Amino acid sequence: MSAAIYDWRRIPGGPRVAAANIAGAECVAMSVHVPAGGRDDADAPAGLAHFVEHMVFKGTARRTARELSIEIENSGCQVNAYTSEDQTVYEGRGEAGSFDVLADVLCDMVWHAAFPEQEIVLEREVIGEEIAMIHDTPSDCIGDMLCTALWGAHPLGRPISGTNASIAAIDRAALMSSRDRHHLREDVVISVAGPFDIDDVLGRIRGLLPESWHVAPRAMPFDAACAAPASLVESRDTGQLQLALGWHTCGRMSASRHTLRLLSLILGDSASSRLFLSLREERGLCYQISSDVSLLEETGALEIHAGLDPENRDEAIDLIRREIRDLANHGPRPGELDRAKRLAITHAKLAFETTSAHAAWAADGLLDFGRIPSPAEWRSEINRVSDRDLREIAAQVFSRDPSTAEIRPLP
Repeated sequence: MSAAIYDWRRIPGGPRVAAANIAGAECVAMSVHVPAGGRDDADAPAGLAHFVEHMVFKGTARRTARELSIEIENSGCQVNAYTSEDQTVYEGRGEAGSFDVLADVLCDMVWHAAFPEQEIVLEREVIGEEIAMIHDTPSDCIGDMLCTALWGAHPLGRPISGTNASIAAIDRAALMSSRDRHHLREDVVISVAGPFDIDDVLGRIRGLLPESWHVAPRAMPFDAACAAPASLVESRDTGQLQLALGWHTCGRMSASRHTLRLLSLILGDSASSRLFLSLREERGLCYQISSDVSLLEETGALEIHAGLDPENRDEAIDLIRREIRDLANHGPRPGELDRAKRLAITHAKLAFETTSAHAAWAADGLLDFGRIPSPAEWRSEINRVSDRDLREIAAQVFSRDPSTAEIRPLP
């Protein structure tokens, strides 16, 4: 795929619109990034943002849910959405020639969802099944438990999907109020990637957007200095122990963000990582072990997840502690950081073979930094990370005890 030319404009009093112009691209991707997610439900039942995301697909003033699906798929397009801690993203993709249809349907859904009462009742049942599926899958459920251990009573500590009790308390008025509060924020970003420049994009979508927007409300901040490590344990009828450890980190605008991601690659986020080789390949203590970094505006977390035989728990924890101490005290071993850099850069290049990745890149750049950095700039920043940088961030992150979560077999 050809390199993209990024550009963006702000609609006066309204959202920013980004274009990733890819010469010769046969496909288009469009995404609407609403900078509000689970953490923005502070004064509402948990799961409200996620419920709104589901209901956007259930019909508008112009189209029923069935008509939305048929019109999109008749044009060969796909639409999807997801809710995270601090974003709700609606995205679609298809052939470049279907851009007008895709944009019309996606904008209709995001800003003109009707929230029919009968569909709310049905979707509440669907979300209830989603919650049950997460609970019945220990490897998924452990993530929600670790969030509670890490973030405590803060909204970040609540499950994004909510609970059966919280979604039962959400009615049509709450859904519409949340949509109006967050989908009409002036910091929304609309991003398009394909064979279109910014003027073409604006000309095609401007008439599909709302006429008025409002100042974005602020989410409740999190102060990691006031958070004490916590441990949660649950016993259930399962044959495997699910173990998760988490440490608070800096946020995604910190200069250390690239170093953190490389630290995770070295620690457990690759097949050549320390934890994968030590616990799985050399000792056979587990089938699955991984690490990951999630970065929010003002905070973040580095997490380690493992599924293993309960008898191997103590040995596994000892080995994890050994590796993090070594990284904090001595930094990476010869070749580790260079390998992590190559992996990070190659993974990004592979992702940029899709228009969806270019659309997401442009939107995330505007949301996080108010501009769209070039991929070459990002690669340069990755390559500047030194062994000393990595040792220092490891020492900083691992200086505190982790929060932990465990799902254990019944005694």
